[in-house]
Amino acid sequence: MDTKVLLGEKQIPTHWYNVIPDLPGSLAPVLHPVTLKPVTPQDLAPLFPQPLVEQEVSTERWVPIPEPVREIYRLWRPTPLFRARRLEQALGTPARIYYKYEGVSPAGSHKPNSAVPQAYYNKLAGIRRLATETGAGQWGSSLALACRLFGLECTVYMVKVSFEQKPYRKSMMQLWGANVFASPSRETNAGRAALAADPASPGSLGLAISEAVEDAAAHDDTHYALGSVLNHVILHQTVVGLEAKEQLRATGDYPDVVIASHGGGSNFAGLTFPFLADRAAGKRVRLVACEPASCPTLTKGVYAFDYGDTAKMAPVVKMYTLGHDFMPPGIHAGGLRYHGASPLVSQLLAAGQIEARAFMQTPCFEAAVTFARTEGIVPAPESSHAIRGALEEAQRAKEEGRERVILFGLSGHGQLDMTAYDAYLSGRLEDFAYPEENIRASLARLPKVDF
Repeated sequence: MDTKVLLGEKQIPTHWYNVIPDLPGSLAPVLHPVTLKPVTPQDLAPLFPQPLVEQEVSTERWVPIPEPVREIYRLWRPTPLFRARRLEQALGTPARIYYKYEGVSPAGSHKPNSAVPQAYYNKLAGIRRLATETGAGQWGSSLALACRLFGLECTVYMVKVSFEQKPYRKSMMQLWGANVFASPSRETNAGRAALAADPASPGSLGLAISEAVEDAAAHDDTHYALGSVLNHVILHQTVVGLEAKEQLRATGDYPDVVIASHGGGSNFAGLTFPFLADRAAGKRVRLVACEPASCPTLTKGVYAFDYGDTAKMAPVVKMYTLGHDFMPPGIHAGGLRYHGASPLVSQLLAAGQIEARAFMQTPCFEAAVTFARTEGIVPAPESSHAIRGALEEAQRAKEEGRERVILFGLSGHGQLDMTAYDAYLSGRLEDFAYPEENIRASLARLPKVDF
């Protein structure tokens, strides 16, 4: 019996899947951060090239993948689908567990799936440099790689707590030619203001986004690139789920449940949205987003219009949010730190089409260790949330004595994240549930929107 299912390079998807035509209801408008009126393409032009703006609002179910992008995808795609037989045996479960492994990309995660097309479209538009933010470092390293492949310069604002905890992520970005600044930095007005308010600020993704957006808006030759949340990013990531469907077809199995980690939504949507199309066609499949209890956007946030960044420079979108000035705890080691969720993911959750669960970080790292000791791969801390969710589904199958097919996303490897594992293995990792009063305080500062 095969352990992994492989596809040939000719089977790399030729189109991305756009979920918008299959959404329950129409999308809420994207609003200008100053006027709080719907944005126009001209409003987005200082940040994004025209093809990405078009993809943001496209109602075409299938969007062609440019051949230069597919050519670079061939460096690592299609990625393998594994049957986790050793994990199944260790758990004693009747469930059949599969995982789609994105850690084989050059950057070690799923993030290059969007970084490459974003760099490509910006290169076509004559842009010289891209500015971005990164939390744990997967996105920053992926964009640094993509910029290098297309001859663009790259500036990365890295959340300071991760900048200090994950020096080798920073080194990887620099290896590919990026300039990396700890955020909050003294390079931007947003960063200087944050440091003036709190010189010891650990930073947040919302703040790092503010710095990157400010940088891009101030330079005509520079655009902004985002690694999650926005519709075009979600679109690019669907190559993951499209391949997984083809691979599962070869096994004769179809999932009862598809599980993925959730921060901003790119990883979760990339794996699950192609299965959502099946659900819309009548298939019975559950789609479960797993997030950290210390950043519980989907499980404790509210579905409302909010700014995409701390300094209120990015567009305002309707999403599950903890508030744009949400500051994740410095002890949080598992990544997934963003205050908001993809508008597409949010709309599906509000409509009851997907599920969301939140886990403390100690059980997540415990699940990651179990996985590493059975399957041999050291998971990214972010991926540990999906592993925790898969283990609980497998345990439920065992208790019920029922077969169940489980598919989860292993979004990347953790070989550059050993500081977090060292904290867990030495007993220094703390559980933390973000306080309700902090969430209420942040939500009280949401923008007043007439939609």
